[in-house]
Amino acid sequence: MIKNLISKIGFLLFISAPVGVVAQDDSGGSSASDLAKQLANPVASLISVPLQNNFEFNVGPNEGFKYLLNVQPVIPMSLSENWNLISRTIVPIVSQSDVFVDGQSDSGMGDIAQSLFFSPKEPTEGGLVWGVGPVLLLPTATNDALGAHVWGAGPNAVFLKLKGQLTYGALINHMWSYAGDGNPLSASFVQPFFTYATPSGSSYTIAAENTQSWLNDIFTGFIGVYYAKVTKLGKQMIQLGGGPKVYYGNSPLNPDWGLRLNLILLYPKS
Repeated sequence: MIKNLISKIGFLLFISAPVGVVAQDDSGGSSASDLAKQLANPVASLISVPLQNNFEFNVGPNEGFKYLLNVQPVIPMSLSENWNLISRTIVPIVSQSDVFVDGQSDSGMGDIAQSLFFSPKEPTEGGLVWGVGPVLLLPTATNDALGAHVWGAGPNAVFLKLKGQLTYGALINHMWSYAGDGNPLSASFVQPFFTYATPSGSSYTIAAENTQSWLNDIFTGFIGVYYAKVTKLGKQMIQLGGGPKVYYGNSPLNPDWGLRLNLILLYPKS
């Protein structure tokens, strides 16, 4: 029973959107302060490659350990004078032990998630930024324990407000399965976030990631508190950050707690 749950809710942990991956601002600014503010906005015109490292402790009834690396290239494309298309691909690499059975280890690639956002290039007069599009699930897992074994699709949307150094909003999506040999999927994901970016290029974020699996009435979520800093590694602009995660909900696969460490490669306009 526990192992079957991964096919219904586990993949949703792979498609959670990291707060601060790309930005709406087309001003071309590339200072640390500019990038810190841009990185709080998940739809826009900054190419980035986030490497999101997640360490999960005391996972499930066997108190196992899980390491999840999400490789998440974000590529914006200009469709017209007023519209952007943002592609965000999430490739999960997983290594876990004692999660399903004591003494059992699993490792490999999980299911790839592909999100597309159609977004106006400029915020509304009130400072509202938004993007909508599809989210797709591809059954690419290399290990039976790491994927849902289904093809999935659904709507994807993000809404946020820019107010000085503050950015706050939410990402929402819903996924249904439509093919494959795994258990059927119908699940909703909601991620509210709040980020304060300082003039020095630092940022502070509070974000929650919540998933409701409707077919088996399982809810899982966590809240994280993160610090990040834009800096240079040689000539490469990067953002380094991380912080703790605390879990809640009724999923038997929930860890007690976790730690997220991010390295984001940034490619601002020259």
